[in-house]
Amino acid sequence: MSDSDALAEKFTQALRDSGIRITRQRAALVDIIAQSEDHPDAVELHRRAADAVPGISLSTVYRTLSALEEHGVIQRLQFEGDTARFEHADLDHHDHMIDVDSGEVVEFQSEEIEALQDALAASMGYEIVHHRMELYVRKTRGKPKS
Repeated sequence: MSDSDALAEKFTQALRDSGIRITRQRAALVDIIAQSEDHPDAVELHRRAADAVPGISLSTVYRTLSALEEHGVIQRLQFEGDTARFEHADLDHHDHMIDVDSGEVVEFQSEEIEALQDALAASMGYEIVHHRMELYVRKTRGKPKS
């Protein structure tokens, strides 16, 4: 069983646990969400699902996303000036860079940033319980710094 198949099964069970009937449209949407490696919004998920099963309503997409979010199997990401986007909740901790020109969302992990945040919190007498970092970026004309 592939990772996306296992995720789809997990999402389907979450919907059943919410008392939501698994229709052909919802099954297709669950597969699409499970296979998503980007950060789609509800409208984009609706477009993808409509390609697979014409007739799916946007309200079905919203209800499904809401139930999956309530069960903690997907996360809602609300970036500044953008509609809510979604990602799988079982991913390792990561932060996001949002390209202000293209809207592209890039995930990144940095042990140095994590250590700096921990040290900063500790120096002020705190322990980090949860955090989220978003960097709003624009591509430079030159080469990336190494």
